[in-house]
Amino acid sequence: MRLFAGTSQQFIQDTIQNQIAEKLRLAFFNYFRFNPSPSEINSWRNSLRALSQVFQYANLVDQGIILEYQLPLSSKRLDCLICGRDVSANDNAVIIELKQWDKCEEANGENEVLTWVGGKREMLHPSVQVGLYKMYLEDTHTAFHDKTPIALNACTYLHNYNYYSEDVLFSEKFKVALENYPLFTADDVDKLKNYLTVKLKKGDGIEVLRRIEESKYRPSKKLMDHVGNLIKGKSEYVLLDEQQVVYDKVFF
Repeated sequence: MRLFAGTSQQFIQDTIQNQIAEKLRLAFFNYFRFNPSPSEINSWRNSLRALSQVFQYANLVDQGIILEYQLPLSSKRLDCLICGRDVSANDNAVIIELKQWDKCEEANGENEVLTWVGGKREMLHPSVQVGLYKMYLEDTHTAFHDKTPIALNACTYLHNYNYYSEDVLFSEKFKVALENYPLFTADDVDKLKNYLTVKLKKGDGIEVLRRIEESKYRPSKKLMDHVGNLIKGKSEYVLLDEQQVVYDKVFF
């Protein structure tokens, strides 16, 4: 399930015309038969406008876009997946996790920070969160693990967040996650532009999008190995969002 799929040019136009949040609301209602919350609609309106501006700045107008893409066998949805081809004509896709956060504090857990989302809460560090989404999708979707897989990447964009060097988001314990799944703040528009351009510059995104939409959900050999290890008493499942937060609280 996804709430929007189309070209990056169409996404940009829908955002310029202030239509994208309403399109997502209608698609959400048609699928779930109830409306999303006002806070979710506002989040779409604000975050997707900020992301659209980056796509315009990077001249990413021939890519494929999926918004609110539900992970298989899960209630979790990816904010945005943009796809296309790099300069060598390799198929690529990038998961972009969007946050409206503007400040964070230290949390006890290995993978968590404290932030304000409907009150002060422990949340997964955005790079950890989007990295788990990437691993989960690679484990369950044939487009990313079968035959000639689409290269999958992941990053986060905190468009309301201003960088400073001592921020907990950039502390040493998140170094590996940040290296693998970079986090871009409001000050990093050029860096985000360059990151996306390297992977998607050649465009042809609709063909890559078609591959993703037509591929099937089927566990990879890696996931089946995880299941085998679980039977042997060694749990290696990818935990998502609240599952990982609870796990960290129990074992910290």
